[in-house]
Amino acid sequence: MPETAEGREVRALFGVAEVEGPSMVPTLYQGDQVFVRYGARVREGQVVVLRHPLQQNLLIVKRAVQRREGGWWVRADNPGAGADSTVYGVVPDELVLGRVVARYRPRPRERGQWRVLGAVVWLLSAVRPVPSGRFPRPASWRLRAR
Repeated sequence: MPETAEGREVRALFGVAEVEGPSMVPTLYQGDQVFVRYGARVREGQVVVLRHPLQQNLLIVKRAVQRREGGWWVRADNPGAGADSTVYGVVPDELVLGRVVARYRPRPRERGQWRVLGAVVWLLSAVRPVPSGRFPRPASWRLRAR
């Protein structure tokens, strides 16, 4: 973090980060940009940005599932595709940097001119809030409910 002349850390209130990897599918996909509110109060079910407990120079995105003694229990929405608290345990509060408030899907790159329908679909789906909740229900749950 940058420092002022007085030696204090300067922290941004908002920031943008890019998602890499499939651990948060279907909530977030590879290449999505997320808007992060740094220092925001975290509640159960919210998606958060945190420092990896074992590699603190690495930032990761996970869902804060449960408040426990010593910090947060975090999980991936796609548990088979990434490490979470089942691997590294409770994440201390000081490693949780902020919560994700929205995601932005960059415009896909296509050759030539954009087709009008593709541009309209992209515009309607590019920026969306990131849902809170324990876990998104899998597609198979919806099929069984019918």
